[in-house]
Amino acid sequence: MIIDTHVHIGNMVGFVMTREDVIVSMQNNGIDYSIVSNLDAVEFDHSLRPIPLKYQRSQIDCLQETVDFSREYPDKIGVAVWVKPYREKADYDLYEAVEKNRKYIKALKFHPYHSNEPFDSPKTEPFVQMAEHYGLPVTVHTGGCDAASCQRVYHMAKRHPKIDFVMVHMGLGTDHREAIELAAKLPNLYGDTTWVPVESTLAFLQKAGAEKILFGSDNPIDGRNTYLCNRTGQRSLYQEYFHELREMITPSQYELIMHGNAERVFSLNGNQFSQNLS
Repeated sequence: MIIDTHVHIGNMVGFVMTREDVIVSMQNNGIDYSIVSNLDAVEFDHSLRPIPLKYQRSQIDCLQETVDFSREYPDKIGVAVWVKPYREKADYDLYEAVEKNRKYIKALKFHPYHSNEPFDSPKTEPFVQMAEHYGLPVTVHTGGCDAASCQRVYHMAKRHPKIDFVMVHMGLGTDHREAIELAAKLPNLYGDTTWVPVESTLAFLQKAGAEKILFGSDNPIDGRNTYLCNRTGQRSLYQEYFHELREMITPSQYELIMHGNAERVFSLNGNQFSQNLS
């Protein structure tokens, strides 16, 4: 079984990721379940310029689109609510939307880079309190700027010990050593494998343990073949996770990384997943 904890739909900042892309790629690569967030909730572009208001979509609108996807494939798709702490609030309307769709929602998603907001800031705090209220884990993009540093996620995880925090990318573009050291310090701080070389995951296992890292991919950021190859046709590093990694570690470690930890952190029932897509 494989659970991908970091998957997107949306059409913003140069990426086009459709529901069909997600489903086809899952079917072609034996992915049993995906946690999906909506890229259309980004607030700033890659150069940290504000997305013009006429192109912005509300966090509730983006949530509803993702929930609709999960309703269509309830045994295959879970929802991570991509929140917008720079422009919007964890207000009554958002609480109501989460309450109404709680059965589909598995996490809150933060992207401090594309929100241009430090993860441990006062603007972010009310959203994290919402996660605690609903018993939801928090997934956080890390890397690319100080606002998205692993240290800031560590600070928030230390402040909220009842919540599980996942450092997505474990510091994108780094050697991941800082993320590994920090994950080893707190029981509620996790890493994920999104664009993380297998060598770094092996180092993570040695320092922080196999129970603290989850499989994630950014699928379908490079299209339907993200799991197979990148945009230039080179073999995807995720092929190493599907094939080589299982020969490098024990079966129990491999199962934890590829699905067991996700089942625990996101409160999933592995028995509910159908083996074949509709």
